[in-house]
Amino acid sequence: MGERFDAVDVIRTKRDGGTLSPEQIDWVIDAYTRGTVGDEQMAALAMAIYLQGMDTAEIRRWTRAMLHSGERMDFSSLTKPTADKHSTGGVGDKITLPLVPLVAVFGVAVPQLSGRGLGHTGGTLDKLEAIPGWRADLTNDQLLSQLEDVGAVICAAGSGLAPADKKLYALRDVTGTVDALPLIASSIMSKKIAEGTGTLVLDVKVGSGAFMKRIPDAQKLAKTMVEIGNAAGVTTSALITDMSAPLGRTVGNALEVREAVEVLAGGGPRDVVELTVALAQEMVSRSGKGDVDVAVALKDGRAMDMWKKLIRAQGGNPDAPLPVAKEKKYVRATKSGVITEMDALRVGYASWRLGAGRARKGAPVMATAGIELNKTVGEAIEEGEPLFILHTDEPERFERAADMLDGSTAIDGNAAQGRTSVIIDRVS
Repeated sequence: MGERFDAVDVIRTKRDGGTLSPEQIDWVIDAYTRGTVGDEQMAALAMAIYLQGMDTAEIRRWTRAMLHSGERMDFSSLTKPTADKHSTGGVGDKITLPLVPLVAVFGVAVPQLSGRGLGHTGGTLDKLEAIPGWRADLTNDQLLSQLEDVGAVICAAGSGLAPADKKLYALRDVTGTVDALPLIASSIMSKKIAEGTGTLVLDVKVGSGAFMKRIPDAQKLAKTMVEIGNAAGVTTSALITDMSAPLGRTVGNALEVREAVEVLAGGGPRDVVELTVALAQEMVSRSGKGDVDVAVALKDGRAMDMWKKLIRAQGGNPDAPLPVAKEKKYVRATKSGVITEMDALRVGYASWRLGAGRARKGAPVMATAGIELNKTVGEAIEEGEPLFILHTDEPERFERAADMLDGSTAIDGNAAQGRTSVIIDRVS
């Protein structure tokens, strides 16, 4: 059969600032998934989109075409409403871990299909694999029965969901087109809509440790994704949250699980608790459960009970001690004062250099590696006091990690203590 369009014509249209027709978009995504449109042609089109942008109608259609490239999950057999959260990625972002059990306490099923980390941001599955016995891979039947029985699941996404996105994501990664807004929005939303959830809450990060460095860009991305979701029949809203400094006090797999468990026990860092509660409130209320006070379930132990159930259901032992690094190194403050800035991106890269992340898809990660923040933004520190505690099993990694942290933190002798809210804006 002859092709309906010519890839070069589609590329030229966008290269010259034109608008792609719905038919052109449907064809190019389908032909790329089939292999008729080659990687070099899709790379040229991705660059044209990066430079020329897309209007809302184009982005919606592009998302829909990626969504239709594969199968969709169906949760209509469940007796509970479903809600999901997606974060655009940040440093120390362990929010999924306490959030999923917290939401499940209130009778909202959470099918959290998560990924692995690449580069400086950690993947939820890598974190959970620090728990002895826990496994990420479930069949669709196991996923459905766990959602009905336990009310929550955190697992790897099946390969049949939005296959066009998988191909295109890998291509964007090697062609300098990762941060094109239309491609970010359609990538996230095609996967999330394919996952079949009824309600979706987006956590759009902004700041040095995030994809989006400026608030107006984050707002634009959030607005675009919320529009796509609502148009596709998914109740969608977004919070824009601060990622100029790391979230919480830990970066790294087992370290972040430990911190998440502290939150579930009614403690934990203020910013992690604030964001967990805000996202949970949004997911529960928008799933039609009314206005409940979700924070109570962190204090009375219900969220912790749900966490243990969730971990056990996937073969993990929630009571087993988490692995601990063989080696530690202290990085100390060189002056006294209040910490006014801490570059999240540099902390993320330092943690990666300690072994917490991967440079190549499929490479192993070190469960014990990472960084503890002894002090964070808004807190006073004395010269010589530990600022960072580095963890790894391979001490030869310390030097490069410490180099990355050099100059990552601003300390001001006259600044006031205290830190503002991590939530900047809400889009619905």
